[in-house]
Amino acid sequence: MPAGPQAPDLEQLRAAVIRFSQLPGVDKAAAPETAAPALDLAIRDHRTALLRWLNSWGCRIRYPRAGETDLFDAGIRDWAARWAGAIVPAKVPLAQLTDEDITLLGEYYADLANLTVGTPGRPRSLGPTAAAKTLYRLRPRTFMPWDDAIANSLHGARDAAAFKAHQSLGRSWARRLLDESGLDERALASALDSEGRSLPKLLDDYCYMRFTRGDFAS
Repeated sequence: MPAGPQAPDLEQLRAAVIRFSQLPGVDKAAAPETAAPALDLAIRDHRTALLRWLNSWGCRIRYPRAGETDLFDAGIRDWAARWAGAIVPAKVPLAQLTDEDITLLGEYYADLANLTVGTPGRPRSLGPTAAAKTLYRLRPRTFMPWDDAIANSLHGARDAAAFKAHQSLGRSWARRLLDESGLDERALASALDSEGRSLPKLLDDYCYMRFTRGDFAS
């Protein structure tokens, strides 16, 4: 099965996951796939929790001061309402994404990345990294996140077409690894000493170590 460029095999993935777990500040217990309950962005407290989570992952979205309009809260609420019926169900894993799923993903990813956040005095777009992390937070078994280095190294861009390409690439990697191991996703994570973590995040560990840090290579 073609797996696209830079595809990790099991031993490369294992090495990257181990090295990622040894980085200072890594807390696997805080991964979204182990969090309960899932976020419901119709609930204000859940939108606030998403903002805090994004900032804990380095997104640096400004919190509103007392009396300031919270553009993030309003934007995420309205985005979730627009796309409630379109986002892939949480039960669909990365390896089972269809081409139709990935095509539609480009539309709601682009809308999300272009949301205005911050405050009226200091507005900014949510941007491609925070948008990718938001979708991963909402669907941790389904979507691989990315950062600038990963996006540019693998796809040469950070737009919707590149994000679709990233999920298509991740799908091919996931299918290859599952075929190679003969395991399901849960058993594969356990075999990598990553009980409870999703395959998209394990693949992101590989991408982070290889393309962001540059200290892991095949």
